[in-house]
Amino acid sequence: MKTQIAIVGAGPSGLLLGHLLRAEGLDVVVVERASADYVLGRIRAGVLERTTTDLMDRLGLGERMHREGLPHDGFNLADGERLIRIDIKALTGKQVMVYGQTELTRDLMDAAPGRDLQVIYEAGDVTLHDVEGDAPYLTYVKDGKAERIDAQFICGCDGFHGPSRQAFPASVARAYEKVYPFGWLGILADVPPCNHELIYANHENGFALASMRSETRSRYYIQVPLDEKVEDWPDDRLWDELAVRLGPEAGARITRGPALEKSIAPLRSFVFEPMRHGRLMLAGDSAHIVPPTGAKGLNLAASDVYYLSEALIGYFRRGDADGIAGYSDRALARIWKSERFSWQLTMLMHRFPGNDAFDRRMQVADLDYIASSVAAQTTIAENYVGLPL
Repeated sequence: MKTQIAIVGAGPSGLLLGHLLRAEGLDVVVVERASADYVLGRIRAGVLERTTTDLMDRLGLGERMHREGLPHDGFNLADGERLIRIDIKALTGKQVMVYGQTELTRDLMDAAPGRDLQVIYEAGDVTLHDVEGDAPYLTYVKDGKAERIDAQFICGCDGFHGPSRQAFPASVARAYEKVYPFGWLGILADVPPCNHELIYANHENGFALASMRSETRSRYYIQVPLDEKVEDWPDDRLWDELAVRLGPEAGARITRGPALEKSIAPLRSFVFEPMRHGRLMLAGDSAHIVPPTGAKGLNLAASDVYYLSEALIGYFRRGDADGIAGYSDRALARIWKSERFSWQLTMLMHRFPGNDAFDRRMQVADLDYIASSVAAQTTIAENYVGLPL
């Protein structure tokens, strides 16, 4: 099989990139190691920046998102006693959209056949070849048969554990990583949210987050040590701890219910440079990971896809190679700023092993300053809604 662009990975970044390129008439094939059902079963983020919603609207795929998603004008920081509201609409003129990544992926997946976007699921042993030359290709196994796709460019949208990043020679690559000494224990339940906007809570017991997927489905998290197990946290214990950490006002409004899903996710910050080598480009989690505190994971993938689609469209439509050459630097400039925001919010809102009374007072002082400073709130709001492209 031959194509102009082969995309590895059919998560939201790979599908979004595929749709943007197909909308310009480019030939695209997407390969995905997992099944479509598995991809849709991943529980992921739910806060979308304007950058992401604009791309869905540009593709004409935003109708269900606007119908079922929840526009939010702000969010809250809590210090155990009070809520500090960050009015992002008033401070930036923009909103964010609460709409689950699973639902966005479903919209992209459902639209693929009608828009002639070929997606090959359950492609095993995907391997990239000759990415430094002018004729890269990838091989994979499907239904026990070896297959090959020849392309002019390969785009790695295959996540942190995919093969694309591994195709970069060690001599040209550098990885930056910070692993945090705790995880997030999350619970998904069919209960109404305790607040109509997200609450990020800093409590002496540790961080907590009150979020939602809809007006009837809630997503909550608490910070736990890395050696904790889900089995250590029966539902009642988790609900009790959430009520404490979120503070008296929000805690009193929690509606309890059985867990639909419960899991512990480790936190890390990770950036891989460069994001292009020869005819191979990376986008999304294959090149960077952010702690979920700042709601940047999917949104950073969307900005990568925006830059990468513009570069590829310029190359094939106008013979302009500058966008390809500059893709990595352009994407990384925004990535590092978003990494900074996610790291900063993580440091502010969590309890770290070894922190003493002074460190705790510094967090409290920082939250006090944010509560009283429009300038501080504006900085947070600008980063939360997404920096300009």
